[in-house]
Amino acid sequence: MTTLHWKLVIDANDPHAQAAFWAETLGYEVEDNSALIERLLGRGAAPEAAALEFRGRRAWRNLIAVRHPDDPYDEASGTGLGRRILFQRVPETKTGKNRLHLDVHAEPGRRDGEVARLESLGAAVSQHVKEPGGEWIVMTDPEGNEFCVH
Repeated sequence: MTTLHWKLVIDANDPHAQAAFWAETLGYEVEDNSALIERLLGRGAAPEAAALEFRGRRAWRNLIAVRHPDDPYDEASGTGLGRRILFQRVPETKTGKNRLHLDVHAEPGRRDGEVARLESLGAAVSQHVKEPGGEWIVMTDPEGNEFCVH
């Protein structure tokens, strides 16, 4: 069996704000799909309402991704070919606990500084966990999605 290519998809009320937060959190890059969008709009293959302006360039209105800066990407579309997180707009807000979450690993001795940095980006501390197997901080992103900082 061959391995499968995958991406993590996260529902969001504001995918662009979430992409900006997570790109800054992880040191990822927000994907630039503007060349593809311009091509599709120019051919009439996508309606003008499907796009908006984000950080000075065209982006899809209802989805946007972030990618690891060292991973390859398709230059024609701007789509990452490696580690990616895609944020897609949904009408409902988050309810209940995540069944899947990200763990962010700070450098040794830097967890508290990382937590402070993430708070300055819009995250909030939810819980400090100390168990025999380890210690970490549970945080929420700007839309309330839980993640842990180790």
